[in-house]
Amino acid sequence: MTGRKTCAVLVACVLIMVVGCTPLYQNHGYIPSDEQLADVLVGVDTRDTVVDLIGPPSAGSVTGGGEYFYVQSRFRLLGPLEAKEITREIVAIQFDETGLVSNVEKFRLDNGNVVILSRRVTQDLVRDTTFLRQLFGSVGRFNAGDFLGDG
Repeated sequence: MTGRKTCAVLVACVLIMVVGCTPLYQNHGYIPSDEQLADVLVGVDTRDTVVDLIGPPSAGSVTGGGEYFYVQSRFRLLGPLEAKEITREIVAIQFDETGLVSNVEKFRLDNGNVVILSRRVTQDLVRDTTFLRQLFGSVGRFNAGDFLGDG
């Protein structure tokens, strides 16, 4: 009888260890589906109609431009280890000065790098003008005469 109990305890411990090493996945946030995004018309829809079509955004713009951001992350939990983010997708909807949709972009974060999945814009040329890009883009464009008052 003690042999059976020992075997049962051993099997239970092995099952607990196997279950403890099984990865669990958690989803956080919300991004609209491609079908829902197809309903958002560039140059036609406004902030209010976007909220009616696909729901309120996860976050808004901090730059004052009024962009909407929808963010979804997927985390993997493995036993007692810290949860690790394995994917992140972002949908950014930008508005022009009149309040109409001017751009709909979908991004994915892979290994810390931003990957553009899709983009719909009203302008032909889309420039990523971040502060660092502006700072490094101006290197070599200075004229010494401008600073010395010779020009």
